[in-house]
Amino acid sequence: MVKRQLLISVLLILATASVAFALKSYIDYQTAALVLLLVVSILAVSFDILPVLIAALLSGLILNLFFLEPLYHYKIDDSESILLFFIYIVVALVNTVLTNRLRRQEKKVRDRTEKEKMIKLYGTLFNSLSHELKTPIAAIVGAVDTLKNTSFQLTSGQQADMISEIETAAYRLEKQVENLLNMSRLEAGNLKIRADWTDINELIYRMTGKIPDKARVRIDFAPDENLPLVRVDEGLIETALYNVVHNSIRYTPAHTPVQVRGTYTENLLSISVIDHGNGIPAEHMDDIFRKFYRLPQSGTGGSGLGLSIAKGFVEAHGGRILLENGQNGGAHFTLQIPAAASYLKNLKNE
Repeated sequence: MVKRQLLISVLLILATASVAFALKSYIDYQTAALVLLLVVSILAVSFDILPVLIAALLSGLILNLFFLEPLYHYKIDDSESILLFFIYIVVALVNTVLTNRLRRQEKKVRDRTEKEKMIKLYGTLFNSLSHELKTPIAAIVGAVDTLKNTSFQLTSGQQADMISEIETAAYRLEKQVENLLNMSRLEAGNLKIRADWTDINELIYRMTGKIPDKARVRIDFAPDENLPLVRVDEGLIETALYNVVHNSIRYTPAHTPVQVRGTYTENLLSISVIDHGNGIPAEHMDDIFRKFYRLPQSGTGGSGLGLSIAKGFVEAHGGRILLENGQNGGAHFTLQIPAAASYLKNLKNE
């Protein structure tokens, strides 16, 4: 990196000096000195101190050799030129050192700000997870204790309810761990797309099967039999869609449907998720996909990772998620994913 900066600095000083020398008939040596000093100042803002110091000294030597009388000689005859030369060298070096110090201070302030922001984010995460993890764990422990308690007999229906409660809580724990792992994959930048021919209708059916029973009945999905097979990473798109649908169910009133539709036009797969809740306030539209972000007064539960992960997975395909509020209320999410298509259904198993 330093060698590259040094090369660029030297070449830029030489190029600037060459242009100034070519225009020597039109500019005096004071103007040439100011132009070279400007280049040194620009380098000081962008590069490390060593390449800039060398560039400053080089520009001083060039100024002496090619712009101060006598030309092409290190000797300087008049006192004004000597004074200009030394002022130039001092200003160039001081400017380099001070700019470097300012950059280091700015970096310290930026690092401290980033650290404070990260601490705040992790605090938000831990506060959220303290509820998200403790609640299902408490439900599992309570149900297991009840099943193990031999002091009273449970009916088969009560036992089934206890087992169902354990299953729901365990699945909730699994989704939280999965979200954390997915977020770590996105942040580490090691997410790899494994595209294969995918039946979108089947994907949506499978996704709805993972929604808890009580919420599943609210999903309104009408399959489009004309949808082609598309090449996407089936697991990532299913997770992204699940997170969007689960979010819509969480933030809309009970017994209101959440509509899911899939379409394909002009090499673009679109999956829309439409609810009939209160929609997203305009001032929160830009923040809704941020990590750990939750709408104010949205109630307890949720880690604020679902939509952020969905956005990351869709963007990994080169797509995007659109969000708007419906004219009659409700939030409209649209997952748009560029994808190749085939209407030959037997390609799915190739």
